[in-house]
Amino acid sequence: MSAASLQAASLHRGSSSSSSSSKKIHYASGRSSCRANSARAMKLAYWMYSGPAHIGTLRIASSFQNVHAIMHAPLGDDYFNVLRSMLERERDFTPVTASIVDRHVLAEGSKSKVVEGITRKAAEDLPDLILLTPTCTSSILQEDLESFVENASRNSGMSDVILADVNHYRVNEMQAADRTLEQIVRFYVDKATKEEGYKPKKTKRPSANIIGPTTLGFHHHHDARELKRMLGEMGIDVNMVTPEGGRVTELKHLTDAWFNIVPYRETGLMAAKYLERQFDMPFTDTVPMGILGTNDWITSIQAIVNEQAKALAPEGEEVLIVDFDDYSKRQTLHVSQAAWFSRSVDCQNLTGKRAVVFGDATHAAMMTRILSREMCIRVVCAGTYARHESDWFREQVQNHCDEILITDDNTQVADMIARLEPAAIFGTQMERHVGKRLDTPCGVISSPVHIQNFPLGFRPFFGYEGANQISDLVYNSFALGMEDHLLEIFGGHDTKEVITKELSSADDLIWLDSGIEELGNIPGFVRGKVKRNVEKFARHFNIHEISAEVMWKAKEKAGKF
Repeated sequence: MSAASLQAASLHRGSSSSSSSSKKIHYASGRSSCRANSARAMKLAYWMYSGPAHIGTLRIASSFQNVHAIMHAPLGDDYFNVLRSMLERERDFTPVTASIVDRHVLAEGSKSKVVEGITRKAAEDLPDLILLTPTCTSSILQEDLESFVENASRNSGMSDVILADVNHYRVNEMQAADRTLEQIVRFYVDKATKEEGYKPKKTKRPSANIIGPTTLGFHHHHDARELKRMLGEMGIDVNMVTPEGGRVTELKHLTDAWFNIVPYRETGLMAAKYLERQFDMPFTDTVPMGILGTNDWITSIQAIVNEQAKALAPEGEEVLIVDFDDYSKRQTLHVSQAAWFSRSVDCQNLTGKRAVVFGDATHAAMMTRILSREMCIRVVCAGTYARHESDWFREQVQNHCDEILITDDNTQVADMIARLEPAAIFGTQMERHVGKRLDTPCGVISSPVHIQNFPLGFRPFFGYEGANQISDLVYNSFALGMEDHLLEIFGGHDTKEVITKELSSADDLIWLDSGIEELGNIPGFVRGKVKRNVEKFARHFNIHEISAEVMWKAKEKAGKF
């Protein structure tokens, strides 16, 4: 079960397409974002890529240490604790408290209950921050949560109290997470500079903040560890990683760093832009994924460090210019095996293979570029469900794929995969299920994910070690399909019975025994394609029972299976 399967979904879905001279670009049309997000509160999801806004807010709050979130919502919306305890491999974490909206609250009002809950948690747990998280329900009731926070602040002792400033009708989980992180950073940095008179004290050595890793993020813990290793080897100190594992009381020290690193488009970009505006702190949002992407990331850091060294050096003091070219070459040739593997016979056997990529903006865009630039694999379609990042995504992948699909409707993605019939899929947990139905291997490269994508071992997707992991994922995704075919040919195992028991998800078609037996004689690596073609033939001629004779007619009609 994925996290997304428990979240609310949009009722209004549709599609339209536009084409350019080089490729087709598809966009999902629909109602206004306000209507789509209000519908999200009314219907449980069958599948959904990004959840409602309060999930993003809670991810940020629970990523910090000693921060407590109180969610004002009806019973049933308080499943965040279940998601986190089920997926994250952590010993301890602070659970989210739900202030339940029930019939008594509807009759008497929520003020006393919310204020009492905030005051009680402040006295019991002594958190640095209590974040009140509204939901679509509290917005529908038009409750003045801001006044609740003001009243509770007077009784919360040393704990700060903030109302998450997120419009739950207009934004999704990713946008809310980005906005909430920026709000918390702004609150504590402004508080320190205005009330405490704190002034930034730039570190003597080059230093950076890593902004973006959160709880329930796709391999975020491992990515942060790999980035810290690389920065240390380049002689750059890590000033702070936020929000994951950080303290809000230390956020004022963000301004001590020379620059900020924002590895994920989804979270951290707004906070970095705020620090750039207010404190002239540069940042890099280059994604260090793949050999070429990591080299680009190092090049961007080199430019920022040299620029900052000149700006921060005392007058008359010699400025030390850094050069990371040798470091990049050593890592590429001797640490990462991905560069060598891309020139090996094993990888060359994948040249020209067809793949589909779909996921969040960061991972889907970079995976498309890796397959195209580093492994010579043809990406027949690249897509993302992060519609708010469509311009950036389109810019990143437009020269590296045949088609672009931007939609948050999983049925459109499934139909696209069935139409293109790729040799492998690289997507989310949902695309993995589509791949199972179509007998197509799938490597998971983006959220939403299953518990298996929160590994105990070290498996980053960023940096040079991440390039190794991605190369393994790509090769195994393609190779295992061929391995099953060879084992089947040479009698290594018998999979015919298992495969033919689940031949079709179509309710209007029945496979007779003779048809199943005939299909079982077809090699496994093309069996799925043959099955789909026969079913198309049957539907076209209004045939409801598929026998061996029907298969022969379909073959004659098409000229081939």
